[in-house]
Order: sequence, then structure tokens, then C-alpha cells
Amino acid sequence: MSTAKIGVTGATGQLGQKLINQLKALVPAEQIVALVRTPEKAADLGVEVRAFDYTNPALIGKSLRGIERLVLISSNEVGQRSVQHSNVINAAKAAGVKYIVYTSLLHADTTTLDLAAEHLETEAALAASGIAHTILRNGWYTENYTGSVPGWVGAGAVVGSAGEGKISSASREDFALAAAKVVSGEGHEGKVYELAGDEAYTLADLAAELSRQTGKEIPYKNLSKEEYTEALKSWGVPAGFAGMIAGWDIGVANGDLFDDSKVLSNLIGRSTTPFAKTVAAALEQVK
Repeated sequence: MSTAKIGVTGATGQLGQKLINQLKALVPAEQIVALVRTPEKAADLGVEVRAFDYTNPALIGKSLRGIERLVLISSNEVGQRSVQHSNVINAAKAAGVKYIVYTSLLHADTTTLDLAAEHLETEAALAASGIAHTILRNGWYTENYTGSVPGWVGAGAVVGSAGEGKISSASREDFALAAAKVVSGEGHEGKVYELAGDEAYTLADLAAELSRQTGKEIPYKNLSKEEYTEALKSWGVPAGFAGMIAGWDIGVANGDLFDDSKVLSNLIGRSTTPFAKTVAAALEQVK
């Protein structure tokens, strides 16, 4: 087994924490370095913690010293990602990082989702860097939807503008395990993996599952992009972000989040988490 130090950016985020835990089951904890903006928040991860900030090249360079393999979890600052990721890639090259695993977007080269542009720019920057790398094109996290479960149950309806578009989502745990296996394994350099869940469902299917598990009638109400944007704004979502969310649902309607290749389940060695299980976990939070 390699003794290389493995760094994980965004290690206190929702994906990052799960990735750290998955890595601890695959390699000794002393090989893992959590790269985080606020080190105090990472005190209970059980691994080495270093201060890290996507916007601070000098700090990034310092934090990457001695790290050979790096998981670059995409920044959550949409619109700033290209610059921030380039900061990391440039610092990684200077620090001698030998291998980078990057979390991109499903079918980034063909999707209509506006999120893809910055991911493609990052993929291009990695290719230009000369650093060995693997691209994990992650599909939607099921939790992207189940986070809205309390509101849907309270309102008595699932609302969106995805039409009959199918979503091949998987849990964050599934995607974290894939990243852990790739960064700690061998033979993945130069690969682009399109990662999505084994199941595909519509928002109407999700509403039906909510109805089944709650015993309540919770229909799916399909709105136009404009109507959905206005609904989101009325619920307190900032106007710009509301438009983005509604736009992503239009992408779902276009088939942008459907994939039946089962690459993810093959990578992790098991079926992806059924969406009904993630729905059940979300409902536990409602009680």
C-alpha cells in the first residue's frame, strides 16, 4: 500500500467530511490531510488538519507541502470556481503534488446546465498543468432534493419545473466512496468517470415516494421556469439563486441529469443508495 500523503480540500463540507471518513477505512489516518478554511471545525475528523483557502495562493502552497495525492472538491462559490481552482492547481504543481482527483459535473461537455462552464475550465487547467489526474463527473446528490423534504411535507406538494425529466442521483456517501477509492487506488490516471446513481426517477416519482412513506397525499406540481423562480423568491430564496435553481430543473427536463452507465456502482463495488432510503433519512429529520 502506498504511504503517500493524501490531501482533501473542503474537508469540513458535506461531501468532504464523508470522504475523510471513507478514506480512513482505506488508508492509515496519518496519511490523510484535511485542508479547511476553519481548522477548529475539523478538530474531530481524526486526521492532520491544515489551514487552506481557495482564494489565497500563498496559503494553498504552504498547505500542500508534502502532499502527493489531492482530492480537489469543487469550491461552493459558483462564479468564482475557475479562478479558485486554478489557484489550487498552480500551487499543487509548484508544491510537487503528483496526482489530482477533481469533482466535476455529470456530462460536463454536453450538458445544458450553466454550472458546467467552470468545471470544463478546471478540467482544461488540469490537462494543461501536466499533473496526472482523474475527473469525477458527479451527478446530482439525492440530498439536493431531500433537503427540501420538510418544506414539501409542510406544503403538501413537491414543486419544481423538471417536467418528466429523469434524475440519476446518488447519495453523497456514494460519491465520497468513489473519490476515496480513486485517490487511494491505482490505474485511474487520465480517466474521466461519469458518475450517477443506478436508479432514475422523476420529481413525480419522488412525490409518490414521499406520499408512500408519510401516508399523506403529496403530489408533484410542475411549474414553468418563471413560475418556479417566483415561487422560490416568495419562500425567501434570493432572486439570482432562485433563477439558477429553476434553470437546473429545466436541465433535468432536458435529460442533463440522466445516466444509466452504472460507472459509479462499478467503482464503489456495490449498488448506489436507493433514493427511497435517502428520503426516509430526510423524513426522520421532520419528526
